[in-house]
Amino acid sequence: MKKDERILAHIEQDTFANWLGTRIEELRTGYSRVSLTIQPTMTNFHGTTHGGVVFGLADVAFAAASNSRGQTAVALNMTISYLQATSVGDQLVAEAQEQHQGGPIALYDITVTRQPGGEPVAKLQAMVYRKKEWFVSGNQ
Repeated sequence: MKKDERILAHIEQDTFANWLGTRIEELRTGYSRVSLTIQPTMTNFHGTTHGGVVFGLADVAFAAASNSRGQTAVALNMTISYLQATSVGDQLVAEAQEQHQGGPIALYDITVTRQPGGEPVAKLQAMVYRKKEWFVSGNQ
């Protein structure tokens, strides 16, 4: 198995992401695209998607993108701005993109959209610390 396949296989073992029902659609160095379909159990008392679900989806995309090199990365902070509500049956997509890397610290922008159409649902910014450990190493 190639290195990028081993990295994806490792990231796909995330039990929270699996419980939430996320799907990694694309993963490359510094970038990920993760999707989720809103279920009835994911709503709040207003009948709209719970903010924690949107944040959780974005966090899964952030974790995938920041660990996409095979180096262990852990979140330092994450801020979110909710732009519009979503409902049961909506397809959400979170895209995380590395914006800056300096030493062990890297900055990511994450956008959550409703599909089809790409309407923005939330915008996030997050920072990660890359440890010295690698969970996948080597070129093969």
